[in-house]
Amino acid sequence: MDQNRQRIQDDLRGLLRGDVFCDDIHLQLYASDASIYQIKPLGIVRPRSTSDVAVCLNYAAAQQIPITARGAGTGLAGESLGEGLVLDFSRYMRRILATDPASVRVQPGVVLSRLNEHLARFGQLFGPDPAMSRVTTMGSVISIDASGSRWMQYGSARRHIESLQIVLADGEVMEVGREPLFETDPKPEDLRKRQLVDAVADLLSRRQRLIERYAPRALVNQCGYQLSDVLTDTHLDLARLLCGSEGTLAIVTEATLTTEPISPFRGVGLLFFDSLENASLAVQEILPFKPTACDLLDRRHLSLAREADVCYELLVPGATEALLLVEHAGATKQEVRERLIQTTDHVRRKRRLAFDTHVAFDLRDQEICWQLARGVTPTLHRLKGATRPLAFIEDVAVPPDVLPDFLVQLQNILKRHQVTATLYGHVGHGQLHVRPFLDLSNEEDVSKLTGLAEDLYRETLAVGGTISGEHGDGISRTPFIREQYGELYSVFAELKQIFDPLGILNPGKIVSVETSTMQQYLRPTKSPEVPAESEAEIATAPPKKPIELQLNWSLAQLTEEAASCNGCGSCRSQQFDVRMCPIFKVAPAEEASPRAKANLLRAIAVGELSSEYLPSEDVKQIADLCIHCHQCRLECPANVDIPRLMIETKSQYVTNNGLRPSDWILSRLDWVSSWGSTLSPVSNWVIGNRTMRWLLEKSFGIARGRKLPRFAPRSFMRWATRRKLTRPTRRSDQKVLYFVDTYANYVDPKLGEALVSVFEHNGVAVYVHPQQRSSGMAMYSMGVLDPVRRLAEHNIPLLAEAVRQGYQIVVTEPSTALCLTHEYLTLMDDEDARLVAENTTEACHYLWKMHLQGKLQLDLKPVNASLAYHMPCHLKALQVGSPGENLLRLISGLQVQRVEKGCSGMAGTYGLKKENFRTSLRAGWGLISSLRDPTFVAGTTECGACKMQMEQGAAKPTVHPLKILSLSYGLMPELAASLSARSEELYVS
Repeated sequence: MDQNRQRIQDDLRGLLRGDVFCDDIHLQLYASDASIYQIKPLGIVRPRSTSDVAVCLNYAAAQQIPITARGAGTGLAGESLGEGLVLDFSRYMRRILATDPASVRVQPGVVLSRLNEHLARFGQLFGPDPAMSRVTTMGSVISIDASGSRWMQYGSARRHIESLQIVLADGEVMEVGREPLFETDPKPEDLRKRQLVDAVADLLSRRQRLIERYAPRALVNQCGYQLSDVLTDTHLDLARLLCGSEGTLAIVTEATLTTEPISPFRGVGLLFFDSLENASLAVQEILPFKPTACDLLDRRHLSLAREADVCYELLVPGATEALLLVEHAGATKQEVRERLIQTTDHVRRKRRLAFDTHVAFDLRDQEICWQLARGVTPTLHRLKGATRPLAFIEDVAVPPDVLPDFLVQLQNILKRHQVTATLYGHVGHGQLHVRPFLDLSNEEDVSKLTGLAEDLYRETLAVGGTISGEHGDGISRTPFIREQYGELYSVFAELKQIFDPLGILNPGKIVSVETSTMQQYLRPTKSPEVPAESEAEIATAPPKKPIELQLNWSLAQLTEEAASCNGCGSCRSQQFDVRMCPIFKVAPAEEASPRAKANLLRAIAVGELSSEYLPSEDVKQIADLCIHCHQCRLECPANVDIPRLMIETKSQYVTNNGLRPSDWILSRLDWVSSWGSTLSPVSNWVIGNRTMRWLLEKSFGIARGRKLPRFAPRSFMRWATRRKLTRPTRRSDQKVLYFVDTYANYVDPKLGEALVSVFEHNGVAVYVHPQQRSSGMAMYSMGVLDPVRRLAEHNIPLLAEAVRQGYQIVVTEPSTALCLTHEYLTLMDDEDARLVAENTTEACHYLWKMHLQGKLQLDLKPVNASLAYHMPCHLKALQVGSPGENLLRLISGLQVQRVEKGCSGMAGTYGLKKENFRTSLRAGWGLISSLRDPTFVAGTTECGACKMQMEQGAAKPTVHPLKILSLSYGLMPELAASLSARSEELYVS
């Protein structure tokens, strides 16, 4: 860190209660967003209050440091990137301050979807619905005047602004709203506001004709400052004026917003077209029916959706070239049904434009349709290779009546530049999101950016459209604002001068002193080339140490994997219906997000950050925020393998620095458990003794508050040897090799016994290879790769040989299954490893497949109990559905309810550590609190670590589905006693 940044960091840390970072790593995490741009800031400030913001702006004004406000960093135009101080409101300032019948007061860091979850309890909602509402903050919604698919029903954010608390460029705080033009006796504290009102009102009244002349015909417009509807004869609406100003006039710290009643009923219709032309013509036919939304998807979106999900393969006909999603809302089901049927019939049967339709009135069906529209665009980044769909001209809006002709002109422009593109749009109000496929590492493609933009914008303006419909101007469109507004641009400059005479608020956006270009701040995608004049110096300098990768991949593959993150921010979701990222949900800081980790590795791979950072303590702290649950890999729209990137990062630290004693102990759980089982009387006494637990915490960092399971006096392997299961079976029909995990071997041998009894009851022979060793998943998740590689080199040959002899490998621990099917393949490029991965199955999944084939014995006795089922993250990562839950539903009398509250928070060894104990409980609190429901007799899950967490906070057992299945078969009567005892307690209460 240079002296200037060190001084700024020290100064601000002495002035603010919030966080201040000026180190290289944090600056890199905030250098990019969801756009194609990158600007490394001077520092990061995470304010905790309005006073923090005011002090920061006062300091910045005195030091002439630019200020840029940031929410979730999901902007597509680079509007939240800046070279000065970045104010991140998403970390702390995310409270809902007050709720009234028709309004709500929020801080700028409140996430839109969470606000609507809160408002739903009162039957209200905030109407504008941008596509990224799951992660978009209200500060960002106000900053760019966001709207979304339902603009025709709710309009944009500015329609819902009552008042704003703002901080001006010099740090002065004020509340602004609809201000009177004439005030005879203003209060002393309102004099500054009075000056602003007078100056702005004078400017707008003098330039009213100019404002009217340059107003586009498009129904939506977010280019420049919106001046046409803020001044009346008696009032100036400062709050509405600031909405959409992208933080260039003032910083919003609180907002009072109007809310609307939730529409009682909605219905969605999909109209399928054999040409884009027919779809565009159909828009004019649909609008008279007054839909609440009308969105267009092109063939590329639909093809990708059909490939990604069999649901869409069945829903969307293969001949579809374009699709319109139409939504209606109303007070009754009948009203919605009639209007939707009328709309679809008119387009298909009367006008003969659509060749097929699909209507959805069920909420689940509607969500599937909406996910087709909103969820597919980010998945375009799953396409491999350097060519990606780029968001830089994706926000034009034209009058809906010119849409058919305009789409023809759009296609001609793309052909002229020899570029293909995807098209998605809110065509009901004329808005189009166009994303050309280009390669930013190719100079020829980069040179096309400006030409494409100029040609498209020229056509857009010629038909009365706007270059920015809802995503702001930012870096992408600021260079073209003069072209849209001509003389009116000088009014924007005057307005900027009134509010921000020093020019420190988000400089270079909307009003730019310097001439900027679209290519100026492009995000690097490869290592910078060495300038010719420095080659001699490079030759004499000591050689840079290359990155010695620990996993089985090349630096080019690592770079491509990291660069495939487009920064969309989906991984910042805090909702329970998505799993990623459990740690971010608990502490929503940027460095906890999977996106940040991809950005960090990409920066090191392309040379923006020195490779010396890779094994550093600072990078390790960020890598340790990845708990290796794999949920980001599954739910990331671009399928970026963040877990693999972070294992590489952790392994770099371990290789260069070794392990702390506590990490060494936790990474060798198999060795520890072996001794714990051998010395079970002593080890179990230690676990139950307060003094010894205190000593364990001080010595090895194992949280004394964590309820640890007791060790079994006899391991499963010993039991299997006595049962002669360690001898290969002579049978040639169904047979499995049971790969025993550490938990089942040393802590819960009864689980292994249950597996054997259930499989043998179903005519499946079980073989337990006597030479097998642990999978090493605990070590792998910590980046301790050399011992895991040795374990893999030992286990793979014997497992592969068993597969060749006709065995299927089964495991009872999802983490072990994931290790054999996924993690070993990252360590070794080996045919045997692939053979093992292809023939390894989680035990319940094996049994469920038997049931689907009609081979599972169904002589199951009733079990009268109510269970709460939790799906482990690693089982979900196997992508086999929920076989254990499905098996339990075969048992009569057994009531199974899935508790979908996200990750349990245990994450293997993560929740054992003292420093993670509280975070672990907070991450799993939704699950724990659900288990406390008295209707549940017990919990059930396949994961030993999740079981530990579930029993931590609920005074009831958690049982593996295999044990319950064994009980129902009459093979494990001892389990019946404990469940029946719990049932009696339930009935008595």
